[in-house]
Amino acid sequence: MKIIPNIPALRSRNYRLFFGGQGISLIGTWMTQVATIWLVYELTKSAWLLGLVGFTSQAPSLILLPIAGVLVDRWNRHRVIVITQVLSMLQSLALAVLALTGVINIGHIIFLSLLQGTISAFDAPARQAFVPEIVERREDLANAIALNSSMFNGARLIGPAIAGLLLATVGAGFCFLFDGLSYLAVIASLLAMKLKPIKIAAATTNPLQRLQEGFVYAFGFPPIRAVILLLALVSFMGMQYTVLVPIFATNILHGGPDTLGYLMAASGVGALVGAIYLSTRQTVLGLGRFIAFSPAIMGLGLIAFSLSRVLWLSLLMMVLVGFGFIMQFTSTNTFLQTIVEDDKRGRVMSIYTMAFFGMLPLGNLFAGSLASRIGATNTLIIAGSFCILGSFLFYKQLPALRRLVLPLYAKLGIPTKVHS
Repeated sequence: MKIIPNIPALRSRNYRLFFGGQGISLIGTWMTQVATIWLVYELTKSAWLLGLVGFTSQAPSLILLPIAGVLVDRWNRHRVIVITQVLSMLQSLALAVLALTGVINIGHIIFLSLLQGTISAFDAPARQAFVPEIVERREDLANAIALNSSMFNGARLIGPAIAGLLLATVGAGFCFLFDGLSYLAVIASLLAMKLKPIKIAAATTNPLQRLQEGFVYAFGFPPIRAVILLLALVSFMGMQYTVLVPIFATNILHGGPDTLGYLMAASGVGALVGAIYLSTRQTVLGLGRFIAFSPAIMGLGLIAFSLSRVLWLSLLMMVLVGFGFIMQFTSTNTFLQTIVEDDKRGRVMSIYTMAFFGMLPLGNLFAGSLASRIGATNTLIIAGSFCILGSFLFYKQLPALRRLVLPLYAKLGIPTKVHS
């Protein structure tokens, strides 16, 4: 393949398999996400229940992710991911059967969302920690992480657009069915990998001690602590739009499921642009500025989106929201994967994942409750304002954080002539 030399991570066969299989599966995942929030709003017309379903789909992460991080450092990560993908496939197919037979109700959706959240709590840190195992050269790791974001957001562009069309024609059941079948691609790619045996060091401490070690390691180093706290803020406040978009699509923009699909796809366009840009960067230097400014970009987009009453402007602002979020999310991931010690990678990446997926359900529940009282527009204005505030506070810390990080980069052999 002629393109492989130009894309460093794709030189690794196992990563190529992962990239291809996961790319197909993620399209189905985004279709299910859009179909779920549309179905909830169609069944209930309730902003609070939109928030509740968002909460139940992510709440297990808040409880289980720290434990999962400890276990992922002790288990075979490849085997864990195969199991979680099989379970996720069964969950999506269950949704499909219920929807296609016409018996689905809000109770089914809440229960299956809770089940998927439990599966994801183990899948997410395992997948984050697995990437370094399938990238043969350490210097290609940053490119692989950026490619993961490109893959995720390419699916985020395609999946919602397809879901909007299917919802308007044949219904949510076919979105769930496609998602369930799409897991076969990633399962096949995982089984086709040829992996070197990974020696897992024998545990000398109990799980609670290892959990404590992970938190002390992550929050004891100010740069790691700062980027994780900023991500948690953006997850809690900024990502509230994902459960409120059906209200804007129907009540404010006077559209239908296709409008919802377009809005979600527009955020995917912005995220894809950001991810592609990051995949072209050859160094981790400079990521601090991206982490600092990206929440402000997202916040401005959210405020403008909440005030828009025309589709073209709403779509444009969704592009800005998606761009701002992925620049922060991916830059934070790359920064952490670069500096974290290998024996603590699973635990730190579980904390990173918890900062996003763990805070997300609380933000969804808060958004649904607040929107039912003051309206979706005012809720997103508040959310965007907090993102801008977080960006400002992080930027003020950046010079001090940079002084702590540069010696670590030098120790890792990363040139530090350019400020980060």
